[in-house]
Amino acid sequence: MNIESFLDYITHERRYSKHTITSYENDLNQYRQYCQLQYELDDILLSTHIHVRSWIVHMSQNGIGAKSINRKISSLKSFFKYHKRKGNVQHSPMSRVVAPKLKKRLPSFVREENMNVLLTADLFTQDFSGIRDYTIIEILYRTGIRRAELISIQDADIDFSNKTLKVTGKGNKQRMIPLQDNLLQICRDYLTARDEEFETETHPAFLLTDKAKVMYPKYVYNKVTHYLGLITSNDKKSPHILRHSFATHLSNHGAELNAIKALLGHSSLAATQIYTHNSVERLKKAHKRAHPRSEK
Repeated sequence: MNIESFLDYITHERRYSKHTITSYENDLNQYRQYCQLQYELDDILLSTHIHVRSWIVHMSQNGIGAKSINRKISSLKSFFKYHKRKGNVQHSPMSRVVAPKLKKRLPSFVREENMNVLLTADLFTQDFSGIRDYTIIEILYRTGIRRAELISIQDADIDFSNKTLKVTGKGNKQRMIPLQDNLLQICRDYLTARDEEFETETHPAFLLTDKAKVMYPKYVYNKVTHYLGLITSNDKKSPHILRHSFATHLSNHGAELNAIKALLGHSSLAATQIYTHNSVERLKKAHKRAHPRSEK
């Protein structure tokens, strides 16, 4: 019941997404199973930092990467924090657990010139599907929102008067993103095409499938992958690559890190700092080319 009560808390009080809840549930059940098999311990609230450290070693020895292990550690931290607040445990064993260090991996992104080709060349049809697909790509690239945030957009979230988009992100947190006039016009053109295609007074969401249904993650993934495949040979062509591209291009053009953080909806500045790498590399190259003592 300890795990179930925690899952109920993050479902109804914290309102986490189904995907996030499933991840928490899997992580906690895996830890419970490990404690049962290795230590005959049925209640993980009775476990200590020794049990957790042992589990981490076990996972590492079985080829589980540091990123996955850290996510599982995060799940346990949230679990014990919840039960400590409820008075079910006095101390969290996680205070004595050190997470494995992650290798710094730079985000993949699409080059600016390639995005310009995609958005200016005649690659989209002029029917509803083509206009809708073009709108998807433009919104993802011009706002940096996540795929789930895109799917959840309602008509009322776009304020044409104030030129803003209200986005509901992780943890049900909302943020406002400014929209430029040309992107607002793209949204208007899409709405016109949508309302002509589906003659009903109300729609379940802003972006619809060809059958007037709410979009689902795989639908958006397939669309983005198709169009990015036309202009880049990158191995990764997911919607998240457009988010990386948005942030990287802003950084390359001198946008302040705090502004990028706010637009992306990051809770920590550390999560945003990865996008400064490309700007730093460009500065290094410029310095090497131009400074009189760079080769001495």
